[in-house]
Amino acid sequence: MTLDILNEPTIGQLVAQRPGHARVFEKYGIDYCCGGGKTLSQVCRDLGLDAQQILFELDQQEPQSSSDERDWTQATLTELADHIEQVHHQYLKDELPRIEALLRKVVSVHGNSHPELLEIHKQFSELKEEMESHILQEEQVLFPLCRQLDQQYPDDFYYGPLEQPISVMVREHEDAGQALEQLRRLSNNYTPPPDACNSFRRLYENLSRLERDLHQHVHKENNILFPRAIEAEARLGWA
Repeated sequence: MTLDILNEPTIGQLVAQRPGHARVFEKYGIDYCCGGGKTLSQVCRDLGLDAQQILFELDQQEPQSSSDERDWTQATLTELADHIEQVHHQYLKDELPRIEALLRKVVSVHGNSHPELLEIHKQFSELKEEMESHILQEEQVLFPLCRQLDQQYPDDFYYGPLEQPISVMVREHEDAGQALEQLRRLSNNYTPPPDACNSFRRLYENLSRLERDLHQHVHKENNILFPRAIEAEARLGWA
């Protein structure tokens, strides 16, 4: 892979084209979901990274493409919305309460010796509350509108244009991204301290897994579903 500065795809487009590329971006701390609108050249310049090394590693991912996740750029809006609900929304509904309960337990035992856990608890609680409200809005409002676009026939409840509700969702994604950054910083990149018990270690593993899933979740919405929904709405003249 080489960089064509004039026609360089964005980070989000690179992951949309080849989901396995996300593994490389995760390794280097490159934001391909909320920051998916930037090009690799821009990101490497901002973060002081070696673009050629990253390109080499992206190329190394390509032979594994057969095991990568489905190419969601080729799915219908309905298929993608259903997938996000069934996989990523359900993950949050299941895991957020479990992580909260585990976090309370770890704070009660280790909070005095590890005060960073108190701030982690605060950040996580805010993230949990926001994401629970966020997925409810998507499931009740935005995703049904996306499915109507697939049907190419608006019902009495269609109230586009979608640009405004989508802009709200994107802002909330950015807030979630900032919360994840804080959780990673406070946990020293999810590295448990030497005196961590099994519950403490499992907490950091679960928070790290939550971060990876949210990155994929937000990427599929910001870089695939939302732009395609706005394009479909304009094409049908509903905007």
